Amino acid sequence: MGKCLFITGTGTDIGKTYVTGLLVKCLHDAGYKAGYYKAALSGAERGAKGELLPGDALHVNETAQLGETIPHLVSYIYEEAVSPHLAALRSHQPIDFQKVRRDFEAARGRYDYLTMEGSGGIICPLRWDAEQHVVLDDLVKALGLGTLVVADAGLGTINAVVLTVEHLRAREIPVRGIVFNHSHPGDFMEEDNAKMVEEMSGVPVVAYVRDGDRSLRLDAAKLAALYD
Repeated sequence: MGKCLFITGTGTDIGKTYVTGLLVKCLHDAGYKAGYYKAALSGAERGAKGELLPGDALHVNETAQLGETIPHLVSYIYEEAVSPHLAALRSHQPIDFQKVRRDFEAARGRYDYLTMEGSGGIICPLRWDAEQHVVLDDLVKALGLGTLVVADAGLGTINAVVLTVEHLRAREIPVRGIVFNHSHPGDFMEEDNAKMVEEMSGVPVVAYVRDGDRSLRLDAAKLAALYD
């Protein structure tokens, strides 16, 4: 079985997928057998034949040049751009977590380093119906994964990152590091944000990603060491 790392964010639309693509690309380009998996994706668009296209997963697939098929990348694809639990309710397609575990283990078996991307923030509900209440952190804990937190480098990130880390620790989910997205080198506030986040959470900022970056400024071996 390969090693794995779960990618979560401090919220929606902070660039988690963009950063995930760079993470997988970093490993793949360095010669690691690296792959990607996502349990559920909402906000998919329709293709020419009416099929649902999981944009996030396809972005990572293309960025890292994985050449994977859609069924290997993501288990559940929903069209409406809402929380997965609501998209599942509206489409009458609830997530079967036994299927998710099977798909996850299959992906882990295909790769030495598997990057699993979450949906939204760590408290994103995946299923909330009469039969089950499952939040994203429940899935991460059930799979026994460590996490990497993606956050915006700018104003408000101290609160968002520290709260996310504290929640993960309360659930006894390991936090391997933080990546700051939308970074501006030399910005005094962002530099202080990084210092404060590290001091208050005890978790290192392992990489900074600028808008338009096509590669990750992080040694592949150091990145690989975050996986377990």
